[in-house]
Amino acid sequence: MKRSNKPIFWSLFGAGGMLSALVGSALVFLTGIALPLGLGFDPEGLSYARAVGLLQHPLAGLALAAVISLFLFHGFHRLYHTLHDLGVPVGPGLKALCHGLAGLGTLLAIVLLVTLG
Repeated sequence: MKRSNKPIFWSLFGAGGMLSALVGSALVFLTGIALPLGLGFDPEGLSYARAVGLLQHPLAGLALAAVISLFLFHGFHRLYHTLHDLGVPVGPGLKALCHGLAGLGTLLAIVLLVTLG
């Protein structure tokens, strides 16, 4: 019996969707609304020195890499299935391209976070 790799990609899609719903809205609120307007937070909360200091901690870098990776896998998997639903002929090449771009973005994020730390 042939084994399928679908559970791996569906689990990445599901984890990215859950993380997007739970963490994405909080990130948008904090970094896009609350911190710039100073709503209960220090206005220097988004300063470069403070952000770099936070990201130099290994757990913070790991958490950000996980968030970026799961967001990318969720988005590209959704894009692939949206193209399929719109009638675009999708095949293994487009699937490999979508998941490859998500993997490449993950590697790029990890490299940038390692060089920052």
